Amino acid sequence: MTPVDTPLLIAEGLSKWYGRQLGCRDVSFELYEGEVLAIVGESGSGKSTLLRILAGLMEADAGCVRYRMRDGVTRDVAALSEAERRFLFRTDWGYVHQDPAAGLRMAVSAGANVGERLMAIGERHYGRIRGTALDWLTRVEIDTGRIDEPPTRYSGGMRQRLQIARNLVTGPRLVFMDEPTGGLDVSVQARLLDLLRGLVAELGLAAVVVTHDLAVARLLSQRILVMKGGAVIESGLTDQVLDDPREPYTQLLVSSILPP
Repeated sequence: MTPVDTPLLIAEGLSKWYGRQLGCRDVSFELYEGEVLAIVGESGSGKSTLLRILAGLMEADAGCVRYRMRDGVTRDVAALSEAERRFLFRTDWGYVHQDPAAGLRMAVSAGANVGERLMAIGERHYGRIRGTALDWLTRVEIDTGRIDEPPTRYSGGMRQRLQIARNLVTGPRLVFMDEPTGGLDVSVQARLLDLLRGLVAELGLAAVVVTHDLAVARLLSQRILVMKGGAVIESGLTDQVLDDPREPYTQLLVSSILPP
């Protein structure tokens, strides 16, 4: 198999319990380079738990997550050394939080937020760091004249765009997104989704997107997992699942959220 034919990320039998409460149960799938997978479901369906396990922010009680490293070797993420895991999270992976304050350093400037990721992979030249930060602010449609302002002075939509720039500046191959448009008004959501779709296509990113909004899933993803009660109850190509859902729960979601 060529690298393109080999999955970038493999989830195998992932399960998580909180005492007697189920977080997710026996979830398995493969994700390939440049592919966007949406995980959808109502609140409490297990989608956020699954995302946190995939991104290494939470340990699974059963199953494993395997990732194809840049040398072509697929490895169990849990078996990586602490140094290997830190390097992976700083370079190959990004994580976009629903609340941008959780993914930004709010007390430092926008430029420093972007530049920190570059410094974490060894860049030390101030001019290059600032130049790259300016370039990325432009790419996410933030006025470069505000590079020295902290995110506390930014609107919610600008903070989210800054968080995206911070995550993408190191050229990751995989980005996890947790309700990336949640909490934003409709017009800001539409602008952010257009930006995300363009960047994902331009950079050839693979992404796992958690959302309760099926319109977001349709716009961003090629494949979809529908979760209920911690389990995946339906999966397939996004348009196929949303246009012709098999499961009654998916039919209910589609009829209540998406326009006919």
